[in-house]
Parts: sequence; structure tokens; C-alpha cells
Amino acid sequence: MNWLDRLERRYGKFGIPNLLNGVLVGQIIAWVIIMFINSRLLQALLLTRAGLFHGQIWRLVSFVFVPGLYTSPFWLLVELYFYWWVGNSLTRAWGDFRFTVYWLAGMLGAILSCLITGFGSASGLFLSLFFAYAWMWPEQRVLLFFFLPVKVKWLGWAAAAFWALNFLFSGFSNRITLLFGLAGFLLFFGKELWNWCRDTIVGYKRRKDWENRWK
Repeated sequence: MNWLDRLERRYGKFGIPNLLNGVLVGQIIAWVIIMFINSRLLQALLLTRAGLFHGQIWRLVSFVFVPGLYTSPFWLLVELYFYWWVGNSLTRAWGDFRFTVYWLAGMLGAILSCLITGFGSASGLFLSLFFAYAWMWPEQRVLLFFFLPVKVKWLGWAAAAFWALNFLFSGFSNRITLLFGLAGFLLFFGKELWNWCRDTIVGYKRRKDWENRWK
């Protein structure tokens, strides 16, 4: 990623330390307010085209603080811990600047999706963090349901299959949301993904040709 190296040399000082940690703390605060104090906060945080066109520009940022609306704080904390673990692993590997670029690309994707479809969310951005983690460390094992060891790559494949099914069987608006939500992943790993797909197809064709020669 020569372009990213050049950006980092020139603008590296603008990387935001502990970016994801701040977002997750904000989600906890938002969850407490929505659940126990004022549920109308949720509507004020959402990213909507109508809201933006009415001058509510805070929605360009506030949507990343929309928490998972679990009634149990346990499951909220499980989700936030998972993304804390994934996001901080990526930050240690990339540094603050590259993680900031990745995050901002995902936010931009959500905003463009909102302008096209009328609504945007951070769900695709958080999913893209997991895809990045699975791409970089596919052989690492995690405890699924806290006791079942499984390699990250299999969880990544399951998430990718779920994403693909949603994409194939959704309407236009949802397809835009799903695609643009992966803006950061495609920006960082799009070329590698394309090469992997090409090499996989070429390798498969070669194997089939070789098998057919000996039939």
C-alpha cells in the first residue's frame, strides 16, 4: 500500500489514539441513556438523509455511537468486548494513523450510503473490522460461545456467507448499505482480495484441466 505509506509519512501525526475505545465508551453511555433516561436519544443519533438535509450535521458522526439495543447489559458488553479486542489488535498492527484511515473510510461509506438510500449505519463498518482481522490472522483460534475453539477464518467465512446471502436477496437500498459498509476493507484489502479470487479461479481451472487430461 504505497499510497498509504505516503499518507502516513505526511499526515501520520493526525492519527487518533484510542479511537475505537472512545467510540465503545460512547456506545455504553448512549445505551444507558436510551434504556434508562431518554429513549428519544436514539432517533437523534441515527444517520438519516432527512436529518442531514434539515441541518442536523452531528449525525455525520453520532451514528457510530448507536449501541446494540440489547435489553441485557451482558450481551452488550460481550459485543463491545469483541470489537474492542478486534479493533485494538488492528491498531497495534497498523498504528493509530492507519486505523484512523480505515475507520474514516468506513464512516464515509456509511454516509454515502445514507445519501443514496436515505439511511446509514455503522454495522457494516464494525463488520469490516472483523473481516480485516480474519484476513490478517486467519489461523488464530477463538472460543466460540466461550468454550468451543475455532479458527478465525471459519468465522470469517461464515460472516462472509451471511453477508453475501443478504446482498443477493436484498433490495437495492440494502445492497448499497452492505457494499458501502465495507469501504475500509475494500480500500485496504481490495487488491489482495481480487488477486486471491483470480488465483483461486485459475488454480481450480488448472486442476480440472489436468484431471480431464487423464480421463
